[in-house]
Amino acid sequence: MIVISCFHRNVLKEITMAMCRARALFSFSKCKPKLFSPLFHFSPIRRFSSSQFESVGFIGLGNMGSRMVHNLIKAGYKVAVHDINCNVLKKFSDMGVSTKETPFEVAEASDVVITMLPSSSHVFDVFTGPNGLLQGGNLLRPLLLIDSSTIDPQTSRKLSVTVSKCILKEKKDHWANPVMLDAPVSGGVLAAEAGTLSFMVGGSEEAYLAAKPLLLSMGKNTIYCGKAGNGSAAKICNNLAMAVSMLGISEALALGQSLGIAASTLTRVFNSSSARCWSSDSYNPVPGVMEAAPSSRNYDGGFASKLMAKDLNLAAASAIDVGRKCPLTSQALEIYTEVCQDGHEARDFSCVFRHYYSGMDEF
Repeated sequence: MIVISCFHRNVLKEITMAMCRARALFSFSKCKPKLFSPLFHFSPIRRFSSSQFESVGFIGLGNMGSRMVHNLIKAGYKVAVHDINCNVLKKFSDMGVSTKETPFEVAEASDVVITMLPSSSHVFDVFTGPNGLLQGGNLLRPLLLIDSSTIDPQTSRKLSVTVSKCILKEKKDHWANPVMLDAPVSGGVLAAEAGTLSFMVGGSEEAYLAAKPLLLSMGKNTIYCGKAGNGSAAKICNNLAMAVSMLGISEALALGQSLGIAASTLTRVFNSSSARCWSSDSYNPVPGVMEAAPSSRNYDGGFASKLMAKDLNLAAASAIDVGRKCPLTSQALEIYTEVCQDGHEARDFSCVFRHYYSGMDEF
């Protein structure tokens, strides 16, 4: 015989009463849906549609931008372009691409506008200057503005707020206001040409998802980094790590040569040990060790040392803004500034091996 204590009887009684209440509530909900349903009402999630991005404007046709435009055209987008270099514009015009004289004219012809420019000041001018994207005041034609330049997060955030206060000339789907994304890239000129860039994106996640197919026509990876400005923040942190890594590998390889170890041998050690990194196994700074690397082309092409110095300057300024000590940032900036001042600003940033550490070629 099973004996049930008073405690267990009370528990069973409570369970039975709860089940009765649940059945009664379920029956009531069938009869009175208007009274019951508000307790469990969920608002529909707003979704932006990428189908609106048929016409793409592109501003900034340098080494990166020109190649990104070619991939947009290959993907079937209708593209309008602008650059301050008239010769570059003529090349695109001769290819049958629509060219515009001002950023504002690009905006008026586009559903989405992408900018790829050298610095924060250039971006700010293209957005807010005379004949800029926002020249029309609070009314904008583009649904989405994407800045793929490498600039400081503060400028990205300031422009994002400015854009969000504008109104669309023509509302489409759930787009009531224009949106800005900061979406700088990693991979360099070769990845831009091959369409294998990586995009680091900050801003509205819904707008990011809508823009993703467009971005993937120029790249192979997109990473959502969070709020406005976080894409720019991710990029300068990435390039800071890349600069410090290149300096470390270059310093170690130059020291190894002085100690009598061939750079190719030491590279094999690195790449099978804990020192392995992108600077050793994909972008080796020693001429002759890696045929496809800029170092084996007299450091031509690739990522210019002056651009690395610019990005390190952005990282240093951002560190000061947030009160963060970053001694390696300061040291790297000092080294790349010296390399540029010595006349090597146009050479790939891996040239520190030769022009700062006095490393030797290996052929």
